Parts: sequence; C-alpha cells; structure tokens
Amino acid sequence: MKLASHLHLESLNIPYEARSFSAETEKGAANVAHVLGFSERQAVKTLIFQVDTGERVLVMLGGDQNAVSGNLKKAIGSRNIQMADPEVVKATTGYVIGSIPAFGWQPANFRSFLEASLLNEPILGTGAGQWGEEIMITPENLVRASHAVVVNLTDREKPVQG
Repeated sequence: MKLASHLHLESLNIPYEARSFSAETEKGAANVAHVLGFSERQAVKTLIFQVDTGERVLVMLGGDQNAVSGNLKKAIGSRNIQMADPEVVKATTGYVIGSIPAFGWQPANFRSFLEASLLNEPILGTGAGQWGEEIMITPENLVRASHAVVVNLTDREKPVQG
C-alpha cells in the first residue's frame, strides 16, 4: 500500500523503509517503538503548535522527549504558543493526531523543527499518515523531506540554535 507520504519521499528520491504494525496497537510513540523493535527515542512525535499570530508549526521530538518551553518559544520566535487542538491539527495537516507524517502536507513557508539530538540516531520512525503504518528514515533524510530546522529543544544548558 502506497500512502501520500511514501509518494512524497519517492518523488524526492529519498530512501525509506515502510513498516507496518497492528492497527490494534495502543496509540503512542512508545508503543509503536516497542512493537517495531526500536528505541522510544527513535519514534518521532509529530506535534502541531499554534502561535498567537495564527501560524502553525510542526515540532518533531523523540518519543521519550519533551521540549523545554523556553527553548521551544525561542526556536519559534514567540512567547505565546500552545499545542493545537485536534480539530486544528486535522485542518492544518489533513491527518488525525497519532498518524501525522513529518512531510508531504506542508504548504510553502510552513515551518518545521526537529530536535537536534535526533541526528545522533541511526534511523528514525515517523508516522506514514495512517495508524499501523510507519516510515523508517535516516535523520538527514527526515530533515531533507520535511525541510526542518534543526534546533535544541530539550537541553536547557545548550543554545537553541547550534
């Protein structure tokens, strides 16, 4: 089965591996990582945040990571941000929470951010757009496919921009 996210990667000649898991699997990055046999850090959470200007941005973190609020605000350039409501996420991405691919749906000038420490992983898993389908991709190719800005979102001691 080819999903829009697969076709997007293929159109850019970006290598990936399509993996499937039971749609009965409980939602969450940790559960996907467990059933597919990789670490929770490698399971990319794709989160949509809303800025007070009306802009929406994609933030990608490892499944076991949380963004430091101050780092996230600095990266985005606004003090007034919040997680987008499920309806806003669907309207923005075309996907429901839990299966948002990191690429293929963003309009021009849409900003995406990737947690810098994920570049240290050999391979990452990201949702393919349908629960039960995962895309395995190198961090470098994920950055290329999503046009993400790589920033430090999780370490208070390091600058946001490397």
